[in-house]
Amino acid sequence: MIARYVTPWKFRREQDAQRLHAIRQRDGDDCRRCRRPMRFDLPAGHDSGPKVEIIVPATTDEEEALDNLCLCHRRCNAENADFTREVQERVRRKNEAELFSRSRRRAAKRA
Repeated sequence: MIARYVTPWKFRREQDAQRLHAIRQRDGDDCRRCRRPMRFDLPAGHDSGPKVEIIVPATTDEEEALDNLCLCHRRCNAENADFTREVQERVRRKNEAELFSRSRRRAAKRA
């Protein structure tokens, strides 16, 4: 416990590593947003490295619960992550596939 006060940066770094390990065990190694695998061997701050994301922002100054956290790529966790080309392309493909499946269902009902 004294390490918390003597070397707070080391204590915080160890806490972050434990939290990352627990979330990784729970969710796996894939990004929550783009579903691609993350690399944990990259230096801190790398674009394809892991970043802990808060799912629902807390209204008070409570310590974030492990259930409210997930892992994402640093680039996917950016402020405008939903507007990246990759995400827009995936959404477009999903919508096209949905439209084609609807038209096939309609054609099958008519026949």
